[in-house]
Amino acid sequence: MHVLITGAGGHLGRKLFDALESDPGYIVSGIDIRPVDHPDIHTADLSDDSSWVSLLKGVDVIVHLAGDREPAATWASAIKHNMDATLSLYHHAAAMGVSRVVLASSNWVHGDKRFTHDVLNSTTPPGPVNACGMSKLFCERTGAYFAAHHGLSVICLRIGWTQWTHDNQPGPHMAMGRWGQEMWLSDRDFLNGMRAAIDAKDVPFAALNLMSDNPGMRWDINETRQVIDYTPQDGSAAKITPTIRLKSALKRLFSHKFARHLESRYPDW
Repeated sequence: MHVLITGAGGHLGRKLFDALESDPGYIVSGIDIRPVDHPDIHTADLSDDSSWVSLLKGVDVIVHLAGDREPAATWASAIKHNMDATLSLYHHAAAMGVSRVVLASSNWVHGDKRFTHDVLNSTTPPGPVNACGMSKLFCERTGAYFAAHHGLSVICLRIGWTQWTHDNQPGPHMAMGRWGQEMWLSDRDFLNGMRAAIDAKDVPFAALNLMSDNPGMRWDINETRQVIDYTPQDGSAAKITPTIRLKSALKRLFSHKFARHLESRYPDW
């Protein structure tokens, strides 16, 4: 199976590229916006031109990890690197006969649920609170369109937190308190989840959570297990310190007060 990874030089992309490259069951190539010192990782900007389209010839599955994943991404960046690039990728993938796109979506699709008790799964109404989350929701919905009308299988994985630091070990050092810790995703589970999405049979479209099996988390991974046969190997319960508890209470209070302010000032909001 020929797998092409976009963002192949990035934090997650290179981990996946190296893992698949060492597996005789795959042929792997890549695209990255920056030059990467590897002969099979090509330099291209997916949102700017179509010089990269020829690289899709003979590709079975695209794992689309390229884009701006930062919570503080500007609208200009989110539109260019997430929305425009992904729409172009879907279009050319369908035209070139690619069977599937595995999209790196984001837990920020449910950003408004941080201080609620909602269970988070594919049926939970989305509520992005930043440009990153909104752009990833757009990528999910356009993926559903291409699946329905162009026969392109699209699996959107709302990827949890794989840290750049601390050897990606979970704990109270992680930002965003309980919310941050509960979305932890180990390197091993990230690679297992990606392989499961690449290899899954008969999945026209799905939007699934990809976290480790963290006790007490609100992200539901049962659907991920069922649809793509994801089998997480790791998990860690959140460790809530007094500082985390205080910060969470203050942010929850601010969030509720701000919402009430908007409702009083803009009744139709």
